[in-house]
Amino acid sequence: MAKVAVVFHSGYGHTLRMAQSVAEGAGAELVPIDADGNVPESAWDTLAAADAIIFGSPTYMGSVSWQFKKFADASSKPWYTQAWKDKIFGGFTNSANVNGDKHSTLHYFMTLAMQHGGVWAGTGLNYNNTKASQRSDVNYLASSAGPMAQTPGDASAGEMNSGDLETARLFGQRVAEVAARFRG
Repeated sequence: MAKVAVVFHSGYGHTLRMAQSVAEGAGAELVPIDADGNVPESAWDTLAAADAIIFGSPTYMGSVSWQFKKFADASSKPWYTQAWKDKIFGGFTNSANVNGDKHSTLHYFMTLAMQHGGVWAGTGLNYNNTKASQRSDVNYLASSAGPMAQTPGDASAGEMNSGDLETARLFGQRVAEVAARFRG
């Protein structure tokens, strides 16, 4: 079984819920980035030992949160030694708007993964784009790059869409399976 780590920042709890769903699907360890943009020193060992690293951040102003960016900048130490080369990577995000420029956040994650010499895993999920589709369907927001969730700005983390959380869970499962095949 592949070792998977989910490193994420959550401003209001929504991205935390997605991270928990991803981790459930992947059997992953959660690595939270705190409000100051830091991870515990032991987190670097967790990430080094992982076969797959999944990034998570809310989409703020069309990109990752500053806290996630601080973590990404701090990852220059493992980058310098190519410590994360050939790991499987993925990413997920949430914003208040249906579009909200979430793809910019996912592309940021992809670029970070590629700079580390990683291999990107997308959702591998079909879209729900018929008249019969419901907002609670899996991958309703139709992202191939990574799970995207949309939660109204005045909704609590407990009110997140069940389809978005299931998309996150299935994504975690896929990343773990891809990492296991890649490793074997």
